[in-house]
Amino acid sequence: MRPLALAVLLAPAVALAGMPSYLLSEVARWRVEAISFFLLVFLAVVLAVKALWNRVQRDFPRLPRLGLGSAVALVFLWGLGFQLVLSMIAGGRELMTPGAWERTGTTHRLKRTELPGDKELVVQARRQRLEELRTALWAYAQSHGREFPPDDFSAGIPDERWKVLGGSGMHFIYVGGTKVDAPGRPLVYEPGIFGRERLVLFADGDIRMLPVDDIHAALGGTP
Repeated sequence: MRPLALAVLLAPAVALAGMPSYLLSEVARWRVEAISFFLLVFLAVVLAVKALWNRVQRDFPRLPRLGLGSAVALVFLWGLGFQLVLSMIAGGRELMTPGAWERTGTTHRLKRTELPGDKELVVQARRQRLEELRTALWAYAQSHGREFPPDDFSAGIPDERWKVLGGSGMHFIYVGGTKVDAPGRPLVYEPGIFGRERLVLFADGDIRMLPVDDIHAALGGTP
């Protein structure tokens, strides 16, 4: 029997051992950690409230002593009150700025709005300058039988209204001899310092961005 037992002990064999283990997913583990941290903080606040209350009770014997259960109930009620106040603040904020907040997980944040770039800001400023000139031209036409000025010198419009955006001192290019609401007729457009694409004010009050070739075509081919 000894040689047989020795052979069994020395013979190689596959060892089967271990037991099944169950692991939480990453999201579940985060939630368990968050809940554990919340319970730990809640317990710390309960013990702090209990200790402070009983410390004050020494100087004011009329106050009842606070036990652990009562401290838990008191902190829980305070938490509910704070939650109610915060919910009212969040509701009022949403009512004052509807649609300005978006939900991100358990919280909210302001929606991101794309700010215009430098090029868009410059175009807006150029358009604003042309709109100011449009106001002056329409005011002139109302007092002159719906006719625009014959030129940009004898119109009685301030010189600043004719200047384009920037420090170049250049004027808008004005096309005289036009009446209000003349269909498809360019009235004022920007000079060449703004490139091929220029803002154009038409006699019907519309302002559009057009290539310079289209502007010349609308004027009958005459630059």
